[in-house]
Amino acid sequence: MIGHRGASGYRPEHTAAAYELAFELGADAVEPDIVASSDGVLVLRHENEISGTTDVADHPEFASRRTTKVIDGAKHTGWFTEDFTWAELSTLSARERLPEIRGDSAQFALAEESSSGILRLRDLIDLMPAGKIMVAEIKHASYFASIGLPLDELFANEIADWATSDNLIVECFEQTVLGQIRGRGVPGRLVFLLESSGAPADQVAQFGRAARPYAAYLTDDGLAELATSVDGISVDKRMLLDEKSGGTTDLVARAHAAGLEVFTWTLRAENRFLSQRMRAGASHEFGDWQREFGVILGTGLDGVFADQPDLVRALLG
Repeated sequence: MIGHRGASGYRPEHTAAAYELAFELGADAVEPDIVASSDGVLVLRHENEISGTTDVADHPEFASRRTTKVIDGAKHTGWFTEDFTWAELSTLSARERLPEIRGDSAQFALAEESSSGILRLRDLIDLMPAGKIMVAEIKHASYFASIGLPLDELFANEIADWATSDNLIVECFEQTVLGQIRGRGVPGRLVFLLESSGAPADQVAQFGRAARPYAAYLTDDGLAELATSVDGISVDKRMLLDEKSGGTTDLVARAHAAGLEVFTWTLRAENRFLSQRMRAGASHEFGDWQREFGVILGTGLDGVFADQPDLVRALLG
């Protein structure tokens, strides 16, 4: 069971407080998302655009850095990690991404700023207890490579003295960077992240409209081909759930038959994130999470990403 960005259901994501709480609540692993600063420091943020998860907008000295960029085909306006040095990013404080849903976490961020600073990958390495696993997600690799920040190289250098085959999993929506990371001798398992629609950014960058869609990887032949280069796949939980029947699809069984491990994201207890038939009450309240989580765990998959690790631990026993 993997603490998604730490225990992000209770503390602002990717903060020391979130990671430490995840381990306290029984997580076997934690998942950092990795982007880069202008000076090549690997920073833990879900996206390189940081206006929604930091107080950068409250810093007048950075007002002129607000800009609009196209990242993996989507337009974003805000402040981006690659436009700041680490020294500058370290002056920011984290903020709760979903304050309307997670009010307690939002208040924690304001009251406990010493526990809510932005972290580097090296900071998380220092926080990792023995026997726990890091599931490192490399974000927007093609984009960062295009601006002279090769995340495969930066990651391999940063992780070299810590990583083993037992404590590291590397995941990405771009298979290219997973191959590059393996080529650099980084130990651990490789997991390919898959969406239900669209195409991987590295495929789009190379082939444009002829890019291979995610759907092609999810056929039996596609899964068998993936098994020759990666150890597992990770998919949106909606790809495992059959909304009409309340049951599940056959994806886990087919991937296992191909020799792949299967992970899913993200188990969240609030009604806003549960499938329609599991909701009961206001969007910020917990719905019938026990039933949804139980259905997903019943597929026999190999790991789940959870915002509230204690709830999954309670079901697992």
